[in-house]
Amino acid sequence: QVQLVESGGGLVQAGGSLRLSCAASGRTFSSYTMGWFRQAPGKEREIVGGISKSGGRVYYVESVKGRFTISRDNAKNTVYLQMNSLKPEDTAVYYCAASSRAFSIATMTSRAMDYWGKGTLVTVSS
Repeated sequence: QVQLVESGGGLVQAGGSLRLSCAASGRTFSSYTMGWFRQAPGKEREIVGGISKSGGRVYYVESVKGRFTISRDNAKNTVYLQMNSLKPEDTAVYYCAASSRAFSIATMTSRAMDYWGKGTLVTVSS
């Protein structure tokens, strides 16, 4: 079992930055591929990006490339989502998730994730 707790959400103006954190319980954090997802009001949950177990490989959805950065610290059992140049369309509840599967593009889906956090709300005002 892995428990995930996101933090760092809030209200920010367009063009601003936020850093989300996701703290994981347990001793096997480094055994999980981690993903960040988001769900905007009235829309389906979508992938934002993900990171391999060692942190050596990262994937981003096209809409956030060059603005968002995912990193992890396995010693601290934490994965991060640094969000820069935020836009109103980035407004959503952001979730972190963990998958026991190896990192791949195919892993970057909701169905491939085994554990989910409860989410943190990010609101970007125009």
